[in-house]
Amino acid sequence: MSNAPTPDIQVLSTLNADGSRRWLKPKLSPGRFLNYRRAVGYLLIAFFCALPHIRIMGKPPILLDLLRREFTFFGVTLYPTDTLLLALLVLSVFLTIFFLTAMFGRVWCGWGCPQTVYLELVYRPIERFFEGAPGRKKKQGGWRKPAKLVTYLVISFALANTFIAYFVGTDDLFRWMLGSPFNHPVPFLVMAVTTFLMMFDFAFFREQVCIVACPYGRFQSVMLDRNSLIITYDENRGEPRGKKRRASKSKPTDVSLKVMPEEPALGDCIDCKMCVTTCPTGIDIRDGLQLECVNCAQCIDACDSVMDKIGKPRGLIRYGSQAAVLDGEKSRFIRPRTVLYPAIITVLFTGFLFVLITRAPAYVSVLRQRGAPYAVLEDGSVVNSVTMKVQNRRPDESLYTFSLVDLESGVVEVPGEAFTVVPRETVSRPMLLKAPSSSFPSGSRDVTIRITDNEGFEKDVTYRMMAPRFTGDGSATTRQPVDEEAGDE
Repeated sequence: MSNAPTPDIQVLSTLNADGSRRWLKPKLSPGRFLNYRRAVGYLLIAFFCALPHIRIMGKPPILLDLLRREFTFFGVTLYPTDTLLLALLVLSVFLTIFFLTAMFGRVWCGWGCPQTVYLELVYRPIERFFEGAPGRKKKQGGWRKPAKLVTYLVISFALANTFIAYFVGTDDLFRWMLGSPFNHPVPFLVMAVTTFLMMFDFAFFREQVCIVACPYGRFQSVMLDRNSLIITYDENRGEPRGKKRRASKSKPTDVSLKVMPEEPALGDCIDCKMCVTTCPTGIDIRDGLQLECVNCAQCIDACDSVMDKIGKPRGLIRYGSQAAVLDGEKSRFIRPRTVLYPAIITVLFTGFLFVLITRAPAYVSVLRQRGAPYAVLEDGSVVNSVTMKVQNRRPDESLYTFSLVDLESGVVEVPGEAFTVVPRETVSRPMLLKAPSSSFPSGSRDVTIRITDNEGFEKDVTYRMMAPRFTGDGSATTRQPVDEEAGDE
């Protein structure tokens, strides 16, 4: 027998007293909130699976192309050069989550989080189909568990490919799926690892993602207040708990459970523990607000069905604020955080739209090439070799031209064909900056390169041209180069 001490309190809802894993198989409690969650959840699943196949201006609504470092959101493509736009967007999203939590508690966890949606509406229904509902006779047959795991694997494979489509697009994904894995080993490995992780998550780790891994539950202590809408047990009405006796058998038609006169002090809670057995994270909502609670409302449906049977009004467990349910106060919609969060979100989103609307239709940078910083030609001209990088943010193809605007007789020579860039592409080409030696009496100097396109775009970029220091007799002294990059942002 183990001499390990037994904890006085439950550390995690998924741990037994001896430290072993407590496997949760919650009972399904039909009710109005379950119907609402199913409608929302299956709509989100359909939206998630269909979105990569839709096209807006030739691209999916959401495409996070990490290799090209392009992030497309409903027709707007952001690049690493759009640092301010990305920062404003991320801050707006996080503050929106904070605001929704302050108002409605962890509504995202129970109604919109992919972990909850897929676990409760896809994987657990499959488990009940093969093994039977918890609390009922388990279905017999040694083939059932392998069949369940194979079904899990097929669904995980499909979800993994759909997830990857958000990063590579459906065109490349279908091409990889129809070809041999040996032709694209890295994407195949990514798909296999993603499938394994989903299989591990939904078949084994399950609710522990919400309880152990996800930090959101721990953040709620600083995002919630007494007026936030959460799932709450009404202690004033339910306590003290106790079993109720049925009414006298002289009235067989009355099947309601009535409180006998000798038990006037008991509350409405009959301690049936239906709210515990139906909870997908294994907690007792009657113990108060807990980080494991995902606001799925299964305990509300379970308790309401019990209240209907014993002839009591619904709402012993309900959506409400701590101030209203426990303290009898009136919930306050207007409070500092519900005013501050929307104000900050409005400022950030307005800034995002302003920067997006005023964003230049092209990003240009000039990078000095490796090797000799300059060369002196036979006619005395000084030449610098540079790499010109242009990113076309327009929806149409653009033709770019370059010129030196503050050097007399200075030119930009573009080898090869015209500098044409297709929509939302980045092109890097070598170029030569050429100017007479008389333009560099003191060695290197800053010059202005003007970039224009065929649709009215114009941008000046400052660049330091390297040159020797010319002496009075016409000879030149060398000067060490300095690596640099000039850009418009």
